[in-house]
Amino acid sequence: MRNAILLALTLLCRISAFEPTRLKNSFSSSFMKQKYMPSKTLLGCQLLGMNCATPTDFTFSWKGFARRGGDTDVHCHGWGITFYEGRGIRAFHDPSPACSSPIAELVSNHPMRTYNMMAHIRYATQGSVCLENVHPFHREMWGIQWTFCHNGDVPLFKTDPGELPWIGDVHGDQTYYPVGDTDSEKIFCAILNSLKVKFPTLPSLPVLHEYLRELLQEIVDSDQEGTILNFLLGCGQYTQFAYSWPGSRPGSNVWNGLHYVVREFPFKRTALCDCDYAVDFSELNEDDSRVALIATKPLTLNEEWVEFERGQLILFDDGIPHLSPEHSFSLDSELSGHGLDSKYHPSIQPLLALEEDMRRYESKRISQTYTAEGI
Repeated sequence: MRNAILLALTLLCRISAFEPTRLKNSFSSSFMKQKYMPSKTLLGCQLLGMNCATPTDFTFSWKGFARRGGDTDVHCHGWGITFYEGRGIRAFHDPSPACSSPIAELVSNHPMRTYNMMAHIRYATQGSVCLENVHPFHREMWGIQWTFCHNGDVPLFKTDPGELPWIGDVHGDQTYYPVGDTDSEKIFCAILNSLKVKFPTLPSLPVLHEYLRELLQEIVDSDQEGTILNFLLGCGQYTQFAYSWPGSRPGSNVWNGLHYVVREFPFKRTALCDCDYAVDFSELNEDDSRVALIATKPLTLNEEWVEFERGQLILFDDGIPHLSPEHSFSLDSELSGHGLDSKYHPSIQPLLALEEDMRRYESKRISQTYTAEGI
């Protein structure tokens, strides 16, 4: 039955790439006119991420999130969802509005479990409304599937076609290039290019966390006032980074940021914001279950969502938010097999790598402290 469902999803996805679904009759005529036109307004896209301690069904959150794709909100220029299954990923993309897409409806009605997923609904501000510009994007690096979706406006990457800026302190050959026309995909490719050149062996998660923060600071420093940068970055079946440099476009009161909530024991009944639907999670989860959800705007009515701080990069693993590289060192993600894992790229034994990285990180932190204090 499960294979039949996945086959149906795949076939529908192929059809939708050539025949975008028509909006439901309930939409206004003005909404119909803008359906397949890039936006000239000051809005952004929306993101949804989920990271779990045990394989978890994401259809509850997806039901609410998909309504924002043209029903309760105006993000009608396509949607995508990517989730990990072992070392592989399943990805579905559609340039049609999520609220009326038959593929999105199938995803809503057929539970599929994963440790790690992300989804995106688009309001086009750069690039045409077409399949190649629909997030999440994905690439293979180091024998690992990396996934990425983004919301914001990054002047550094609003470059001419064929021009891809370099970021990072080590230069080298560019391996990854965009397929579509968005600054989002350029950002993703630039991050991967920098990581590939920087690390000849697989880094531990704390070291990856630290270097990503440096790259993101470089991007933001290029134009702090004009940059809005919110993204989700998956780096394997267990782990997901989320970053927020929030803001509003000039003349707009639409705030583009990120929020997260951790759902764990004791579980309770939870209701969605965007549709009349609620679930009692105490009936569906075990005591050891834990789910971290990340969203542009809170999805539920009766949970305490936390807004990301400006410039905050959080590593989510096992449903736990790791707020800093230091925090990552104190946890056993690496030793439990949740670090970067490749059959083909050289790596160091996890314990030895962590011990060495802890020494280097502490030495660097002390050096920076002395420099800051003028010692």
